[in-house]
Amino acid sequence: MEEKKNILTYEGLKKYEEELEELKVVKRQEVAQKIKEARAQGDLSENAEYDAAKDEQRDIEARIEELEKILKNAEVVVEDEVDLDTINIGCKVRIKDLTENEELQYKIVGSSEANSLQGKISNESPVGKALIGAKKGQTVSVETQAGVFKYKVLGIERSTK
Repeated sequence: MEEKKNILTYEGLKKYEEELEELKVVKRQEVAQKIKEARAQGDLSENAEYDAAKDEQRDIEARIEELEKILKNAEVVVEDEVDLDTINIGCKVRIKDLTENEELQYKIVGSSEANSLQGKISNESPVGKALIGAKKGQTVSVETQAGVFKYKVLGIERSTK
């Protein structure tokens, strides 16, 4: 079975590469030092610092593995080449929620970069899926657990602005 491609913006790619570098170069050495210091205290069977450091080491190694997998299967969207006639990954979109009568702005990103608190929605989310391929002025319907929502596309722009 082929691995799923992780669609990333250039910004997302850089963020993951920097995090991976930080974990490999800095955090690994910090936790190794904590383990060394805890070992020096003697009996490991009742040593909470040792157990905590080993747990932290496991977490760091798991995150490194996860980041390496994301980056290995990364497909980077060149945001400067995004077609602004239709919504696609790497676009910033302004939409109007016709149900709530409010204007919203989102950046469409791949699922591994999605963060609703930062206004980044996944191309695989219900709203993201409905918006992909839509044009300015078009109205799209999104079926969610809370019902059907309608959004009108007000604008499409490069997210690198």
